[in-house]
Amino acid sequence: MNFIKTQIDGVIIVEPRVFNDPRGYFFESYNQKEFAVNGIDCDFVQDNQSKSSFGVIRGLHCQTGEHCQAKLVRALQGKVLDVVVDVRHGSPTFGKHVAVELSDENQRQLFMPKGCLHGFSVLSDTAIFAYKVDAFYCKESEWGMRFDAPEFNIDWKIPKDKILTSDKDRIEHSLKDVPMFEYKR
Repeated sequence: MNFIKTQIDGVIIVEPRVFNDPRGYFFESYNQKEFAVNGIDCDFVQDNQSKSSFGVIRGLHCQTGEHCQAKLVRALQGKVLDVVVDVRHGSPTFGKHVAVELSDENQRQLFMPKGCLHGFSVLSDTAIFAYKVDAFYCKESEWGMRFDAPEFNIDWKIPKDKILTSDKDRIEHSLKDVPMFEYKR
């Protein structure tokens, strides 16, 4: 596997080594030892999966307090634009974001540490999206900001008239409202 650091400390693109032959392909999507050697040392406790259609934007979300989650995400089918926003107080990239295309063609994954907002937009007709987390989901610990928060100026690569979101994705928080996530180098 190839581990690629991004401009945000702790946010890492993971490219697997894919073995293709006439039958199809094979690759190792997760190896705890190899991930730990490359700075991703998590005990994942829950896997989640969603299916969405073109234009859907899910995010920007996170879990707070003791339920704060690190995530390893990927597109099992289709193509998404995955977005991570650093909201860790004291981080040199506080308020900055990284956007990475994940697809069933490139097989890339994206790891984000605790203290980051996460979201994605669906760029294909449909997408099946999967992620591992290192803490169990707790509805009372949900926190988020609008997917189109002006502080971030994120280009989700979806025409405005085609965007589909939930009420949860239109939350009116701002960066000054971010819960305390400590930046640990």
